[in-house]
Amino acid sequence: MNRLAQETSPYLLQHADNPVDWYPWGEAALVRARAEDRPILLSIGYAACHWCHVMEHESFEDDATAALMNEHFVCVKVDREERPDLDSVYMDAVVALTGQGGWPMTVFLTPDGEPFFGGTYFPPEPRHGLPGFKQLLTAVAEAWRDRRVEIQRDAGSITAELRRAAEPSHEPLTSSLLADAVRGLRRSFDPEWGGFGQAPKFPPASALEFLLRRDELDLVTKTLDGMALGGMYDLVGGGFHRYSVDREWLIPHFEKMLYDNALLIPAYLHAWVVTDNPRYREVTERTADYLLRELLLPEGGFASAQDADTDGIEGLTYTWTGEDDVPPELMRPFEHGRFVLRGDLDEETRVRLLAERERRPQPLRDDKAIASWNGLAVAAFAEAGRRLERDDLVAAARACAEFLVGPLSTAAGRLHRTWRAGRAGQAGVLDDYADVANGLYELHVATGELRWLEESRRLALLAVELFADEDRGGFFLTPADGEPLVSRKKDFDDHPTPAGNSMQAYVLLRLARLWGDAELERRAVGVFRFVAPHIARAPSAFGHALCALDLHFSAPREIAVIGPPDAAVARAALSGFDPNAVVAFGPGPGVPLLEGKDYVEGRPAVYICENFACQAPITRKEEALPRL
Repeated sequence: MNRLAQETSPYLLQHADNPVDWYPWGEAALVRARAEDRPILLSIGYAACHWCHVMEHESFEDDATAALMNEHFVCVKVDREERPDLDSVYMDAVVALTGQGGWPMTVFLTPDGEPFFGGTYFPPEPRHGLPGFKQLLTAVAEAWRDRRVEIQRDAGSITAELRRAAEPSHEPLTSSLLADAVRGLRRSFDPEWGGFGQAPKFPPASALEFLLRRDELDLVTKTLDGMALGGMYDLVGGGFHRYSVDREWLIPHFEKMLYDNALLIPAYLHAWVVTDNPRYREVTERTADYLLRELLLPEGGFASAQDADTDGIEGLTYTWTGEDDVPPELMRPFEHGRFVLRGDLDEETRVRLLAERERRPQPLRDDKAIASWNGLAVAAFAEAGRRLERDDLVAAARACAEFLVGPLSTAAGRLHRTWRAGRAGQAGVLDDYADVANGLYELHVATGELRWLEESRRLALLAVELFADEDRGGFFLTPADGEPLVSRKKDFDDHPTPAGNSMQAYVLLRLARLWGDAELERRAVGVFRFVAPHIARAPSAFGHALCALDLHFSAPREIAVIGPPDAAVARAALSGFDPNAVVAFGPGPGVPLLEGKDYVEGRPAVYICENFACQAPITRKEEALPRL
């Protein structure tokens, strides 16, 4: 075993028996690299990654390859989900060097951590225009020995580019940004199968949420319908695989990620609220049930993912053969005589196939909990439970929230990034604070418990303290007192998960309207100034930022509810799709929107307000129903 045997990350533990002398990222590896004047070979991936497994089997388990790595490099293995800061910095470097990125990511660094060469997957022998990995190792080692000055010059130039700070726009922010984004999304829309662009296709949850806000129902429903046909959507067990390799959402890359499913639950839920299409409700519930069945942890949080592979074969658990008792009209060819399912699956057949599938070998579960992804899950379960009147989903959201503010938090109230096997991991990054704060807000709306709104605000304000750029605006990914890397990044890309900046802006806007706090709104606008110049060019990359912008440009609408969430008047007031309304439940101290509001003659009441100017309280559900 190598040093990775002491780690908790399932991805690192997968490599603990490699003949490679792996180090985890840390001072020990950097000290050795400097002391021995060796370059660092940094390999970044994640546990559910199919091509990461392929490269491990082909190269990292091979004695001859490992000998080359050990002779010439200090070899460092990183789980990108544990260390999004390292992944972000060095992915930028790889994209700058090669024009593309992905995982597994292979980057060569100077002993000071400056990148000078990199790529993604490398085969063991030359193939498809790529050098063989042993060939590459030898060439980099020779270059380090013979062309050191050139390498250090290039590394310095790449690092200087990584450190170049993005500048905010000073142009006025106008609602034309939203119209431009809709036009851009329409241009790249696939009118036959939905989604944006061609293959491969990833589920565009945040962009769909934005389009639903803009009443672009044709784009939303075409995409949701296409994804739910089966293939990328698991007709048997519920939930979505990570992406489709084709434009038809048919053949998936089989890993299942917590974040995809946590984002698609509200997308389908909101579409159900708007259209009353029962299929959207069914997909919502099946996806939530999948997460409870397969990813729920004993501590109350959710595991990160399930692997694409079973016993080294991609999709083995999820695919079927002609020998299975499956209706033949549902079978679509995959590979090696195996099939994926697409079509209408009756409930009796679905239950039977699920029971049959559960008797098979199952894919590895990456059972580390990630704070930000669990925050997304809290938001999804809280709202789905509230709207679908499923107390079990609200209970799951509450248990997950208790886990986040309990084991996943420090004694001082700061968030850890990860938790596994009873051990907390690295310090939380911006995404963790923003996503958890958003989830706790939604839990407050679902339960009426003021505690969760107070915790949401505490974490959002702590994120301002830890991550804000006071000079240029926006928020850094890592805290001011975090580990110094070659670059301190700000991320704005909402694909596949909302960027920390986008979610933080969204949360700050909601809190600003509940507290009447113009400073929080100003902080959110600081984020928009970085995103605005890029929206028209690539709107699908900024879906959640567009949702936040839509909230920013909307007329303020505050809803104060005095009474429990299950009161008839409260349920009626919150039954429609009103994404730009902000909600607080009382009575309770400390929330300006709730001040001076109480029960009316002992009955629950709803106060509809605009900039804190409130209409007469409503006590009858008929008066509170959304006006169509």
